[in-house]
Amino acid sequence: MNCLRPARASTSGLVGKEIMPTDIIMPQMGESIVEGTITKWLKKPGDKVQRDEPLFEISTDKVDAEIPAPASGVLREIKVSEGTTVEVNTVVGTIATDGEVSAVPTKAAPAAAPAAAKLEEKKEEKKEDKKEAQAGRPTPSSTPAPAAPQPAARRDEEEETRSSPLVRKIAREHNLSLSQISGTGLGGRITKQDITSFIERQSSAPATSGSAANSRASASAEARPPAPSAPAPYPGDLVPVTNMRKIIAQRMIDSRRTSAHVHCMYEVDFSRIVSLRNKQKAGFEQRHGVRLTFMPFFVRAAIIALQQWPIINASLEGDNIHYHRYINVGIAVALDWGLIVPVLKNAGDLNFLGLQRGITDLGERARNKKLKPEDVEGSTFTVTNPGQFGAVFGLPIINQPNSAIMGVGGITKQPLVVTDKEGNDSIAIRSVVHLTLGYDHRLIDGAVADQFMALVKRTLESWSEEVG
Repeated sequence: MNCLRPARASTSGLVGKEIMPTDIIMPQMGESIVEGTITKWLKKPGDKVQRDEPLFEISTDKVDAEIPAPASGVLREIKVSEGTTVEVNTVVGTIATDGEVSAVPTKAAPAAAPAAAKLEEKKEEKKEDKKEAQAGRPTPSSTPAPAAPQPAARRDEEEETRSSPLVRKIAREHNLSLSQISGTGLGGRITKQDITSFIERQSSAPATSGSAANSRASASAEARPPAPSAPAPYPGDLVPVTNMRKIIAQRMIDSRRTSAHVHCMYEVDFSRIVSLRNKQKAGFEQRHGVRLTFMPFFVRAAIIALQQWPIINASLEGDNIHYHRYINVGIAVALDWGLIVPVLKNAGDLNFLGLQRGITDLGERARNKKLKPEDVEGSTFTVTNPGQFGAVFGLPIINQPNSAIMGVGGITKQPLVVTDKEGNDSIAIRSVVHLTLGYDHRLIDGAVADQFMALVKRTLESWSEEVG
């Protein structure tokens, strides 16, 4: 990915060495990618930027990603606005480097730069005055009011709190501290629904008397934008479909048209692993610096079964069956803005710790828009986990060109009939999970799918592998 290219620039106004601004280009996020959509600029013209600092967000048919600044300096110009799709290598903006910004003007226009600077200063002062008047803030000569949170402190807080750029924007518009809001997303992430619900609860709360009420009213007035606009879609709004949603929609339809979908479901006594994880999770995180989750248990059991039943790991290519040499497991990750399936490459060669580290890394980079095109390519089998949201089980659609996908349901306590070594039955409370295999019946027979899932079930119920 190369975002650096020198731009053409006139040097008639500069003395000495030619200094040119740096072009910001739409990167090619993979060999097959021909275009990308700019979904958000993280800086505005005139803002200072540091090299490798996130500059704008893009969406392609492979990944959503943050694109870093190719150089340090000042964002000079945005040439492509948000929501616009352009071909790769298109110049979308320019950065004025420190040398260009501080270059000395020639005698031909001795006062041009200072005059322009003064004019810019006046414009900025007018903007600030207008903002203060609209927000009802006192001028320096007015009676001082309690200090508002400093922008730097707000930025630090936002970085520490798991949230999306949209959530942070809404928080700033409503003068809210994200620390006040409990996140219901993955890993405590604050979602759009969390913050809009919080705002609704605040607005519907009974009014209080005295200084507290006045303070709240003042804060509300100060946070209100000059031109009211809905910060997020509400029922009745008509909003354009995002690029990611278009891609998901097309791929789901294509998969349904391509594969002959069949599903089978197995009930698994997960008590042994639940007990093992409860005992090991604190020490595991202490030793390895990564949380012990349930996902690597499911992935490991699937790998063992895939090694015995390689047809499940194969793909149908025309009139040929491609038996893949490696097991590359796609791990579906739910995001605030859609769904993505990063791939754990050569998963069959990893031990349990390697699986946990790989799964954690892919999930974090997916949520932070740090995935590369190669991170979402080449899967041979997919695991998805609707159970994390409370689903008992799901009937997932196959992730093409895979031939199978395993869905993990929620882990719940249920009464089960348990048989001891002597053959005596009893009823016990056990931790249970339901696993579903969606498979392409053109390639995989029902008997093979059932034997595959039976092995996954046995591996999980009789788990004996060290977790590290």
